[in-house]
Amino acid sequence: MISRLKSRYLNRAMFISGGLFSFFLGACGPSTTKTKTTAPEKTKPNILVIFTDDQGTFDINAFGSKDLTTPNLDRIANEGVRFTQFYAAAPVCSPSRASLLTGKFNFHARLFGNVAPPHADPEFKSGLPTDEITMAEVFKANDYSTALIGKWHLGHSPEKLPNGQGFDYFFGHQRGCIDNFSHFFYWHGPNMHDLYRNEEEVYHQGEFFGDLMVDEVKKFTAPEKEDPFFIYWAINMPHYPYQGRKKWLDHYKDTPSPRREYAAFISTFDEMIGEVLDHLEATGQLDNTIIVYQSDHGHSTEERAFFGGGNNGPFHGAKFCMLEGGIRVPAMIRYPKAIPANELRNQMANSIDWLPTLAELTNTEIPNKDEIDGKSLMPIIKDKNAPSQHEVLHWATGDPESTTNSWAVRKGDWKLHGNPWDSEKELEFGEDDKLYLVNMATDSTETTNLAKQHPDKLQELLKIHNDWNQEMIELKNK
Repeated sequence: MISRLKSRYLNRAMFISGGLFSFFLGACGPSTTKTKTTAPEKTKPNILVIFTDDQGTFDINAFGSKDLTTPNLDRIANEGVRFTQFYAAAPVCSPSRASLLTGKFNFHARLFGNVAPPHADPEFKSGLPTDEITMAEVFKANDYSTALIGKWHLGHSPEKLPNGQGFDYFFGHQRGCIDNFSHFFYWHGPNMHDLYRNEEEVYHQGEFFGDLMVDEVKKFTAPEKEDPFFIYWAINMPHYPYQGRKKWLDHYKDTPSPRREYAAFISTFDEMIGEVLDHLEATGQLDNTIIVYQSDHGHSTEERAFFGGGNNGPFHGAKFCMLEGGIRVPAMIRYPKAIPANELRNQMANSIDWLPTLAELTNTEIPNKDEIDGKSLMPIIKDKNAPSQHEVLHWATGDPESTTNSWAVRKGDWKLHGNPWDSEKELEFGEDDKLYLVNMATDSTETTNLAKQHPDKLQELLKIHNDWNQEMIELKNK
């Protein structure tokens, strides 16, 4: 059914309660306004989805940070809606990106872990299956010009690269990370140059990748273009290597390492985003552009990231694990024509929800709507008292047939972990914690296992997970 849908479709042409955050409602200010020029009137709004990489839960001033300079991110928050219980669909890069683009849990999209680089996957078996319908394909069918600027990390064979997955234009790197000046992918080797325009390798040695991305976004959003644009701007920051601009390293010179290096990178890409906001405003396109912002998961504690630097507030966990610090992320949306300004939403939501939300805002058909897991966020955006659109959320990475991989399921206030671990190494889990039950309403820091006190609730959530996981195993083995 998925293959037939996609074939037909391609022939037609995408903690805590609000109390903590309410303090920051007045803290966001607009950036400098430039002289506007007139852009052609478009019948559909433009779409800019900004997806950062390895950014901590609280690493924007508008989300609670007190030691960062993020005026442009604060502007988006001040002029839109931000979410206090928003989750990445996975705590690691490739699965999270697959979920964003398909509106499905990553197991449902059949992307179980990070995509292997080509030298480790010579037959190109790894990657997002080509019969999955992406956000780019959805909006391309609705007459949008589609572009990916930045990081891909969802496959390397031609049909699994961006141009094969619905993007008219691609500028960026195919693999998981690059040096921002040489544009080389450094891992265990062979190290390789990784900068492409569509499928052509291009060279900009010594030029800062952040500046290159800003230039590409500006070019693709030139005001004289008639078609509305859909841009997935997958910013590869603050993912290591930490390479913030000197002005920001100097700004944070009294901040201890690794927060100094990490903070400088945050402020660097905040400045980049500000350049794009100013460009859209100067060309008369800003208020006709839906802007979505989210991190792909929590901050990294890997050696390459100096073992940290990000801020997850009171939460435990970070990138790779299903504790809140690994999956609860900053997220917000700005679109003055349909989204209220300077408001919080505390309902549980997930990155799989952006596809149906954007489709609703643009009157775009999702051809496989009955198959996706995401729900439009418009009901809760319109009514702060509306219930979460999700009764249950799932997280899992690795082989679904494994009995030792970590997973989590949340229903209402209750969250059950299977085989939990803490990538920050602050919480310790013993043999009795293989099933770890928490009540998020009373213990959002996940420090107490309530499995023995609430065996009925444990069994309820365990059955929900097991039934879902069995469906995923069957899907995998089709």
